[in-house]
Amino acid sequence: MSLVGERLSEMPQAVLPMERLAIHQVTLMQCDFRASIECFARHGVRQTAVWLDKLNAIGTEDGARILEDNAMSVNALCPGGLVSGAHALDMDAALEMNRRWLDHAAGIGAASLVVITGGLPEGETNLFAVRERALEGFHRLIEPARASGVRLAFEPLHPMVCGGRSVISRVADALDFLDALNADDVFGLAVDSYAVWWDLDLAASLRRAGPRLLHFHVSDWLRDTEDVRFDRGMPGDGVIDNRRLRKWMEDAGFRGSVEVEIFSEKNWWRRDPDDVVRTILDRRAEFL
Repeated sequence: MSLVGERLSEMPQAVLPMERLAIHQVTLMQCDFRASIECFARHGVRQTAVWLDKLNAIGTEDGARILEDNAMSVNALCPGGLVSGAHALDMDAALEMNRRWLDHAAGIGAASLVVITGGLPEGETNLFAVRERALEGFHRLIEPARASGVRLAFEPLHPMVCGGRSVISRVADALDFLDALNADDVFGLAVDSYAVWWDLDLAASLRRAGPRLLHFHVSDWLRDTEDVRFDRGMPGDGVIDNRRLRKWMEDAGFRGSVEVEIFSEKNWWRRDPDDVVRTILDRRAEFL
């Protein structure tokens, strides 16, 4: 590519339209199910991803009613999967739980159930064996997912949580996983900028993913983060170039929503929820 072409490829993207903005319920952990949805609606945000803890607190029927009353569409239910930590005797129970989560996702009209592998069981050190166990578990979820009409959006997580949350960290490895599953009508990819921003091969992996890109989650990695799970930053406060990542996603064919997902025990979860949403809207033009 010429120098001019390289410069053009890095030009800022157009401002994200409001109709492509989603905010995950977990971003307002300080709110219950109803309060979070009503807060989004007050500010003109009409897309969300529902968090299982919040849905479980009120039940699927009431959750669906609140979403409908607020004209809210649901990109996904989060999180599912978590099968790699299940030893053989517990795998059936883990899969039955996922079948229930698929039913809940269908009940609230969610397009996807976002799934992660889970980490290594207590006392386990064989990463390769655990990955194979996760692959077996997800193979067994293909038919239940097809029957439910809900996609399974597979999400790699940052390598610092490999032990406890996900034995798949890079997008390239996630794609190898999906290739092995060989069920693209069921499985796709959820890309979380917080989890994968560090990967120098990310742009090439996203091009390889192409139509399997289902979700794009964004937040920011604070330079002096105090907790790799619960100290995420608001886009613009850290080191992630979410605008560039959005361009790479769109260059690969992605046309879905940009989903703000912030876990922040010491900051954003302690603030007034309306202020949190207003801040996201203010950051949309420059950082999303």
